[in-house]
Amino acid sequence: MVESERKSNMERLPRKDSFTLIISGSIAGRSGLAIGNGVAMKILFIGGTGIISTAISKALVKEGHELYLINRGNKNTELEGQAKVLIADINEEEKVADLIKEHNFDVVADFIAFVPAQLERDYRLFKEKTKQFIFISSASAYQKPLSDYRINEGTPLSNPYWEYSRNKIACEDYLMKLYREEGFPVTIIRPSHTYDERSVPLGVHGSKGSYQVIKRMLDGKKVIIHGDGTSLWTMTNNSDFAKGFVGLLGNIHAIGEAVQITSDESLTWNQIYKAIADALGVELKACYVSSEFLDAASTEDFRGSLTGDKANTVVFDNTKIKRLVPGFTCTKRFDQGVKEVIDYVLSHPECQNEDPEFDVWCDKVIAALENAIKEIKK
Repeated sequence: MVESERKSNMERLPRKDSFTLIISGSIAGRSGLAIGNGVAMKILFIGGTGIISTAISKALVKEGHELYLINRGNKNTELEGQAKVLIADINEEEKVADLIKEHNFDVVADFIAFVPAQLERDYRLFKEKTKQFIFISSASAYQKPLSDYRINEGTPLSNPYWEYSRNKIACEDYLMKLYREEGFPVTIIRPSHTYDERSVPLGVHGSKGSYQVIKRMLDGKKVIIHGDGTSLWTMTNNSDFAKGFVGLLGNIHAIGEAVQITSDESLTWNQIYKAIADALGVELKACYVSSEFLDAASTEDFRGSLTGDKANTVVFDNTKIKRLVPGFTCTKRFDQGVKEVIDYVLSHPECQNEDPEFDVWCDKVIAALENAIKEIKK
């Protein structure tokens, strides 16, 4: 598609007029936002090579969209020759502004913003450059403790346990204020626990990732499961997440909305760890430890990641994403997806990041509990 064909009438209008079109829903051909399925879009991702964004990037280039990435160029090999990379640190605002000065986009999505100041920067850069701005928030922002285990987009946002989640809430508040007061065309997306083939998704692991837990399983050692393993959790494969995400791009009904994208499959942590052990072909040897103990005994932020997130039973109501993206459904069961992950990790040495410090810590925690039980039984 040549440049003259890509440009829409809306891109030629002053930005205030384009906002009016978006909010009123007045669309004529490619003049409005709804240019989704069947029409190639020009899309910019800030990041674009992470667990979530890589699958989306691959899906978009496969569909023939024109994809641009702004990143430092360290992890672009999987998309080499398929996406146009603007090499820059997004924090180098003047450099980025120069790189995009001749561009206008149908969609800009920021996958790496964590605090409002970063979105203030994005607003300065893209307020007149895009018809839709997507922010990746987090389902961990939902109310903790939960008043109802069933979660939808109307569930209150409040997490006193995790600064990460509070920052995401602040980011959402900032963007929605821009939408209400300035017409900035925002869509907020809340993923939960999304995984790819490079790392086995777990509840308790060290700072170097999950491989050390896998190695403990292979070595016949006990592994720590928070709580008693019976709380419910949701795992979403990034290929399934990508289907929902892509359906929101250029979707006028997504403007001004927050949307969660997760699987409908609910699993206990016992089932999750058992599926991993089965994929490894080993027996699961579990040691159950309260989240409070794990946080007190570790330098890791288990208070945030467990009490503020994974220790809670959550069941997601995905009615909204299914309404906005008709036909969307997650099709990869966790027991299927985790087999693919295990095969990939075990066949790619670069994914096998050992963590001896975490391994020793696990042994100490398990020994402390076992010794405590012995003392009580004396």
